Amino acid sequence: MRIAVMLLLLTFSMPGFAVGYSASIEQSRWDLEASKFSCRLSQKIPLFGEGEFNHEAGETVRFTLMPLQGHGLKGQVRIMEAASPWQPGIATREIGAVKFAADGTIAVPSSYSQQMLASLFRGRMPTFLAQNWAETGETVRIGLSAANFPPAYQAYADCISDLLPVNYRQIARTAVLFPSAQWQLSDSTKARLDLIAIYVNSDDSVKSIYVDGHSDAQGRRLANRDLSKKRAEAVSAYLEQKGVSPERITTRYHGERYPVAQSNDRLTRERSRRVTIRLDRN
Repeated sequence: MRIAVMLLLLTFSMPGFAVGYSASIEQSRWDLEASKFSCRLSQKIPLFGEGEFNHEAGETVRFTLMPLQGHGLKGQVRIMEAASPWQPGIATREIGAVKFAADGTIAVPSSYSQQMLASLFRGRMPTFLAQNWAETGETVRIGLSAANFPPAYQAYADCISDLLPVNYRQIARTAVLFPSAQWQLSDSTKARLDLIAIYVNSDDSVKSIYVDGHSDAQGRRLANRDLSKKRAEAVSAYLEQKGVSPERITTRYHGERYPVAQSNDRLTRERSRRVTIRLDRN
């Protein structure tokens, strides 16, 4: 371990005599895990841990730095764009500042993550600059190597172009609203249902889709029950039209029994005239 620490002190060439972790040109490897649901581009950082860009369907890219256990780093971290060893004379610039989480990871906001990707594409080294390494007061630098990045980035870009437009969290619980006494689907409702259908038809882990119709408390109870039935059936029929298997859909209707709140004001009535769509993976 002492030998490893001494080597680390010598291997990072940025100024300030900081302790440094980064992959050498020979060690630099970018691994892509690709699917319709997410694109994960990661690099192992020898003796420190791993960094990962994760672009989930329906979201923007986020970078996470995941140290091995035992580093004990805390507090604020500066993200820098540094020159790679083959880029002499290029000045270092700051991208932004973040903090270590309680578990020792660093979750980088999307805007900084995008800048880090751009830095790597230009051949630069996104570098995390932290203080008090191993409680010695030393500065520690954790760098991502740009070596071998271009072909991995091309595959990553291809993966992003094939992502679904939404992810499970975004459509697992959905409510669509209806005007008073109406059950026809609006264009905005159809657009939302289109996204649900696209996702469900791509994710075999979604076993059940529960479609529940509701009404407000205005008018006769039996008429409201019939109205909630028509709303739920209109939603289920549209999903089936978009290729969702009817065996996965359970259609129910409840009339005015379950308002969104106990008050009977205008906003409550508007929000109660709804159909909820719930996806279940069990």
